[in-house]
Amino acid sequence: MPRPLVIGNGKLLINFDYTAQIRDIYFPYVGQLNHVCGYKNALGVWTEDQFRWLDDPAWEIRFGYEPATLVTNVEATHTGLGIRFVIKDGVHQRENIYIKRIEVQNLTDRQREVRLFFNHDLMISESEVGDTAVYYPENHTVFHYKKDVYFMFNGSTASGGIYEYTTGIKRFGDAEGTWKDAEDGRLMGNAISQGSVDSTISFKLILPANGEQVMYYWMTVGTNLDEVKQLNDYVVHSQPEALLHRIRIYWNRWVNKTRRDYADLPEAVIRLFQTSLLIVRTQTDQGGAIVAANDSDILQYNRDHYSYMWPRDGALVAYAMGLAGYNSMMSAFYKFCTKVLASDGYLAHKYNPDGTIGSSWHPFIQDGQPRLPIQEDETALVLFALWQDFSAHGEIELAQSLYGTLIRPAASFLEKFIDPALGLPNPSYDLWEERYGIFTFTASAVYGGLTAAAGFAHLFGDDLRCREYQQAAGTIKEGILKHLYSPHLGRFIRGLVQNGSQWVADETLESSLFGVFEFGVLPPDDPRVASTMQQIANGLCIKTEIGGIARYTNDYYFRQTSDIANVPGNPWVICTLWVAEWEIAIAGSLEQLEKPRRALEWAASRALDSGVLPEQFHPYDGSPLSVAPLTWSHSTFVLTVVKYMKKYRKLSGREEDPEDMPNPDFLQ
Repeated sequence: MPRPLVIGNGKLLINFDYTAQIRDIYFPYVGQLNHVCGYKNALGVWTEDQFRWLDDPAWEIRFGYEPATLVTNVEATHTGLGIRFVIKDGVHQRENIYIKRIEVQNLTDRQREVRLFFNHDLMISESEVGDTAVYYPENHTVFHYKKDVYFMFNGSTASGGIYEYTTGIKRFGDAEGTWKDAEDGRLMGNAISQGSVDSTISFKLILPANGEQVMYYWMTVGTNLDEVKQLNDYVVHSQPEALLHRIRIYWNRWVNKTRRDYADLPEAVIRLFQTSLLIVRTQTDQGGAIVAANDSDILQYNRDHYSYMWPRDGALVAYAMGLAGYNSMMSAFYKFCTKVLASDGYLAHKYNPDGTIGSSWHPFIQDGQPRLPIQEDETALVLFALWQDFSAHGEIELAQSLYGTLIRPAASFLEKFIDPALGLPNPSYDLWEERYGIFTFTASAVYGGLTAAAGFAHLFGDDLRCREYQQAAGTIKEGILKHLYSPHLGRFIRGLVQNGSQWVADETLESSLFGVFEFGVLPPDDPRVASTMQQIANGLCIKTEIGGIARYTNDYYFRQTSDIANVPGNPWVICTLWVAEWEIAIAGSLEQLEKPRRALEWAASRALDSGVLPEQFHPYDGSPLSVAPLTWSHSTFVLTVVKYMKKYRKLSGREEDPEDMPNPDFLQ
């Protein structure tokens, strides 16, 4: 199940499901640890001896965000109960505080008592062992804790705070959990439980006929009891409505910090661009890890997840966000990469958000032969992205601080990790992490990384290394043109794979071949690039009403059909937008921007109602497949929009670049 709503602040990340109930809580890193692990933290309502949880099928739920904010906007209506909720959720931009505002509307013409119930089903530090749930009379709250992780729960209505509470055992023996106790509208008041536990609290409201009342619920998170108590006091004294307003204002100004000329892009695309900026922010840890996705529902497929920092994804996200004007936010990513860089100068497969090595399926030995279990493009793309950042913003101090610790060691690895016979990078795993060999995308990324390193060496007067990196980049380019371009196909090939002692061409049509122009090997209007991209656009398009572009011919991941002629694979957001990026790059008139604009409109139309983009879509019904949101999908949308706006300005003769200018509305 995708996560259609996500909110966070770089330390605390919360995901909601389609019923607007919490399914993931990450702390103290974005993506690490998940203290809910996909279990439902439920919201229920009792009135007139009827009880319904929010996942009851009779609820009609509309979900989204307030425009250009990280405050949710959810409407849930249950006609049988005669109740409507208008829900706003937000995480404080600085403190580890989650606030929920619920306007409870009485749809009947009689006064009624209504009770709301909040169930807390936590697995602190991703385990049900040794948790404690406690009622705390000092401030009339309930808190859960284990070791150095604490959660405190509270709320308020017009008539006061928590009405009733209880704690209990869950999923052990015959105990189902305290959510069951709530269904008669009362809670038994058990003050403490330990082990596999949950808790439930309730609030009472008296609703006038056809009237409404507002209630607030909040959670504070910290490393000890004093910390969560102090944060709870902060909410009480500052007032939750005022704090939610500050959250709303902060994120609105964050997303609109510069004045933008959106050219002729429609409102739906602009709205998704702003939402994408915000969603990327939620997936970026304050320590620099840019996490691929935090949808724990993927666990049901392989007992692992996407809550890792892949240097490739991170580099391409940093590239996009830097061009969008959020380069200062991305500096922590480059420092993170410096911290985790191996002594030999390469980056590993993936990392946990705290900088430790993530899980991997790349072996150190295959068929009796040792191999380096890396995807070389990941190392190269960090250098490429950093150079793009410097080229756009000229912040020399960051580059200088990283020159000796990141740029030079990584470039040294890239220039040495070359097959002298082919003039191509030594074999490694491809960007999809599925096959081992020498691939066009990887070789192009290495070219881009070495070219970037040469640029930095020249910038800092390191002339000898500049020449070395340029020479190595030139060798790679010659190898790409000689071995990875097929004259008889009229396009680049996926790559070379080894068959015994021989290198064999893998001619599979691949969307990632866009890397030849993206990373500067050839210009986008080179006939070889043009032919390649046209074949991708024609050969990998999804011939259903859903549309879009597949990763490659006969893609097996989440495959939905064997009709490869019409559905070579599921449509991916990034692959569809890669074609749009090329169309933008070659456009010589405003009319030629129509096709890439349609691709942006396609992405906006396919997004969930909240604006969340998944990794891929079902080719027949358009439903999201795999994880959602995928950070890479959102950043690629951001990058494509930025490139579109720049090209539109150029073709329309506009000299001013408003993206470099602060929004004057905030300065008055």
